[in-house]
Amino acid sequence: MEIETPAATLSGDELRRLLAATLSPDKASVDAAAAGLDRAAADPRFPLAILAVAAGGGDQGVRVAAATYLKNFTRRNIESSLSSSELYKEFRDQLAQALLRVEPAILRVLIEAFRQVVEKDFVKDNLWPELIPQLKLVIQSSNLISPGHHPEWNTINALKVLQSVVRPFQYFLNPKVAKEPVPQQLEQIAAEILVPLQVTFHHFADKVLLSPDGAKFEYEHLLLITCKCVYFTVRSYMPSTVKQILPSFCKDMFRILDSLDFNSLPDPEDAMMRHKIAKRCLIIFCALVTRHRKHADAQMPHIVNCAIKISRQSNNLSKLCSLPNRIFSLAFDVISRVLETGPGWRLVSPHFSSLLDSAIFPALSLNEKDIAEWEEDTEEYMQKNLPSELDEISGWTEDLFTARKSAINLLGVIALSKGPPVASAASKRKKGDKRKSERSSIGELLVIPFLSKFPIPSHGEDASSTGVRNYFGVLMAYGGLQDFLTEKKDLSVTVIRNRILPLYSLDPCSPYLISTANWVIGQLAICLPEAMSTSIYNSLMKALTMEDVDDITCYPVCASASGAIAELIENSYVPPDWLVLLQAIVKRINTGDENESALLFKLLGTIVEGGQEKVLPHIPEIVSNVANTVMKLLPPVPDPWSQVVEQGLSALAAMAQAWESSAPDENKKHEKMVWQSGQSAIAQTFSMLLQKAWLLPVLENSCSALPPPSCVNDASLLLEFVMRSVTCMEEAASMKVFELVPIWADTIANWDSWEEMEDQGVFNTIKEAINFHQRFDLTGFFLKMLPSQSENASLSSVIGRVSNFVTRAISAYPSATWRACSCIHTLLHAPKFSLGTEDARKAIAVSFAQTAFSHFKSISDSPAGIWKPLLLAISSCYICYPDAIEQVLNSYDGNGYEIFASALAQVSSSSFSSGLSSESEIKLAVLTLSTLIESLLVLNMGATKVLQDCYVSLIESCIQLKEIQEDGDNDDDDDGAEDLDDDEEEEDSEDDDEDSEEDDVREETEEEFLERYALVAAGDTIEVVEEGDLDEETQDIELGSLDEVDVQQVVLSLVQNQPALQAQTLPDNLVEKISETFPEYEILCQVHRQA
Repeated sequence: MEIETPAATLSGDELRRLLAATLSPDKASVDAAAAGLDRAAADPRFPLAILAVAAGGGDQGVRVAAATYLKNFTRRNIESSLSSSELYKEFRDQLAQALLRVEPAILRVLIEAFRQVVEKDFVKDNLWPELIPQLKLVIQSSNLISPGHHPEWNTINALKVLQSVVRPFQYFLNPKVAKEPVPQQLEQIAAEILVPLQVTFHHFADKVLLSPDGAKFEYEHLLLITCKCVYFTVRSYMPSTVKQILPSFCKDMFRILDSLDFNSLPDPEDAMMRHKIAKRCLIIFCALVTRHRKHADAQMPHIVNCAIKISRQSNNLSKLCSLPNRIFSLAFDVISRVLETGPGWRLVSPHFSSLLDSAIFPALSLNEKDIAEWEEDTEEYMQKNLPSELDEISGWTEDLFTARKSAINLLGVIALSKGPPVASAASKRKKGDKRKSERSSIGELLVIPFLSKFPIPSHGEDASSTGVRNYFGVLMAYGGLQDFLTEKKDLSVTVIRNRILPLYSLDPCSPYLISTANWVIGQLAICLPEAMSTSIYNSLMKALTMEDVDDITCYPVCASASGAIAELIENSYVPPDWLVLLQAIVKRINTGDENESALLFKLLGTIVEGGQEKVLPHIPEIVSNVANTVMKLLPPVPDPWSQVVEQGLSALAAMAQAWESSAPDENKKHEKMVWQSGQSAIAQTFSMLLQKAWLLPVLENSCSALPPPSCVNDASLLLEFVMRSVTCMEEAASMKVFELVPIWADTIANWDSWEEMEDQGVFNTIKEAINFHQRFDLTGFFLKMLPSQSENASLSSVIGRVSNFVTRAISAYPSATWRACSCIHTLLHAPKFSLGTEDARKAIAVSFAQTAFSHFKSISDSPAGIWKPLLLAISSCYICYPDAIEQVLNSYDGNGYEIFASALAQVSSSSFSSGLSSESEIKLAVLTLSTLIESLLVLNMGATKVLQDCYVSLIESCIQLKEIQEDGDNDDDDDGAEDLDDDEEEEDSEDDDEDSEEDDVREETEEEFLERYALVAAGDTIEVVEEGDLDEETQDIELGSLDEVDVQQVVLSLVQNQPALQAQTLPDNLVEKISETFPEYEILCQVHRQA
């Protein structure tokens, strides 16, 4: 039966024609049809008309298109109302009715539109009181529950509607409330629908578990939807009526889970729906144990037995697909969660031995699927089995997803278990008794002895042998015992010495075992003794250079060895000989494939950052080797660079930064000379690399394409190093600086791939380019108009291109705003602008001011620290061109100039929390405020609040500037005292740490957890540093010739020459402060006292 099409809108046939045209391969037809539908959508009855097409008969493709358009239309207009209230209610009711009888393809789309209506009308506004009674009636009368009553009402569809209604309640509706009551709507759903549905659920479970295989698909589908509804209901809340039916629901879920048999290996297609139900049942148990333990205590023994029964079938994992794997993962997770609860020890500890032997260890052992994945998708294999970081071992860890990861987590929880605390009077600790418990953990008593049963494989055993497969499981277990072994350092040393390192002596080494052994060493990096350093590094370097074995790729071996070495260095576990390690890596880079080289380049960067002065003497030679390798890998045309090139440039950038940070003091002449020689050699190498990357493609291919932007940050750091190394014009010419800089500036001019960690080098290079321009650009080359290498080949200068980048960066992200604003001062005040290029300077000042003020307006609702860089940037522009910038500011609502003046006064005042801090910031603010005040007086605004605020802030800033200048003179005298204070504070903090280590760690109660959760949701405990990097909040900015201006004289002259200012009233405390700070201006103080 079709819903009637309203006559007031397009006819059904016309709508079908437009919808069919949207499926056309011709873009023009699609665009015309979409425009026609958009015009039709203005009619109030349009939702009803298009719903009629979606729910009616005819071509399914057209109907899906109608449902999709309706879904998007609803999403766009749901908040502003789809139509009048009466028509909207009619549409809402017809949508609900249509959902009960459409086929699955249409239901999947229409249900998304319905979900938006439910969330607004039923959940948020609670304005659909008839929904639940009507839905209850529909479910009870639907075709599979009451056959013959309403055959057109599909039970599956009806339960899908219920699922959409209950879905929003899976999350707290008001997470800012610590103990939020169960919403009234959810209580109604539970009482009127879920409670009666429990009987139906039991009936369906009987049909599924007792009927022949071919007659149960529909009932399995109904069970799955019902389980989803129950999960959404109890994930966060626990309605009162659900507590009553929980035992019955759990009993049926136990029956379903107990019916699983992974030993018989059924057809995956036939078993899929049953497995989906089982997965959802286990997710429900996780939610009950985590959120509603007091209501689930009675079911806990059955939950444990059910999960253990499933987990003991894990020896079949290699023969199963991903869905059963997820079921095993959840079974392990359920056991972990129960073990973390009060009764967990009592329930789970009797099963520890059998769990280890029959469930956990089979899930960890090497299997055929691992071997196949190793060869077919090594990245997937490493992600699953050699993760760079394991999740914290905890019973509350969520979404581990694979059986192996969940088994590792459960093993870690078991190993850390020490049994329930003894509550007898004799064992109670006295107040102040801080002795630690002497109870042994299960890791010592059971897990380590169990793993010790498996011997190290003998020489020559391959992956098919039981010994290799079992020992793979042993190694995976050791990796999962990271937290336990970290507490037992002696035991971890024994494990490394006797159970890990001997593997590297096997001939041949099994790559499956060596890769896992590398990973274990990396996991235990924090607790390795210095005495084993030589053995460990020799073993890892052997793995790093391991060749493929019998056509088995050793890439995971190299990758895991690289990761382990990086972990060791990051944890300050240094190699016995840095040079040997560096030589081995560089040699492997030159001989390995690109994937390995990319890994080793990344490791090289880590070594350089961690090695510090031990690595520095070798950097020039390493730079030469790495640069030569990268140059060989560069493509002849500027296509996107490969990952190995990107990692190579990243490693070179790390070496450049390490070398620059090691510059010796000027008084160490010999060391300085050696360092400068290395600096020059490195710069020459970088220049050759950049020439090949940027200049050679243009010369050889006569192409105008720009270099790929993927490595712009690292390449910028190399160029910065080159420019900083230049000491004379001859070096600038030999290193092609004047050829490289324009291409670099061209590349960044239209940059829009903003990433906080990827852009900092570009900003630093901008400042270094201006510095180079001041030192060596005698002809003003950076200001000349040059043809671009981009597709449009337009003319622009280096300064113009860089300014374009800075303009775009102002509103990119907070840290970029700080850096861009700092660059604005440099670009306006440092370059040597001539009379012929003054127009260019004015143009970039106007552009900077427009963008900075626009961004300031967008965040000006409440004062924030990021105001400061934006307002100071505008100040630099204003100081250069007051009239032009005043015009720019006033183009915003006619009062932008006053807004800017008022905001600058606010930022410059002593009461602003993130105000001016450096001498250069204050100087710029004082000069700008002085100019603003003069302008405001010219505009006859002497009696306005904005002028009063500017004047007060001007005087406060002058006083602050004087204090900062005086404090700078006394800094050296205070250093010794500060160091002494720091030492005392350090000793105090160490004592506090020692005391706190002995304090009892009390478990957080549910009430405390909910209170903390609510505070986090409200944002009270989250500090958002939207201003950007903290170290950039105080910055010395470039002022150029303005730095030579006598600021105090400017202010004094302004006050003396403007009677209107002398009539201004200043706070008494400010007048007294003027007298204290500037006693020579006593006359000025008297004038203000009289005023």
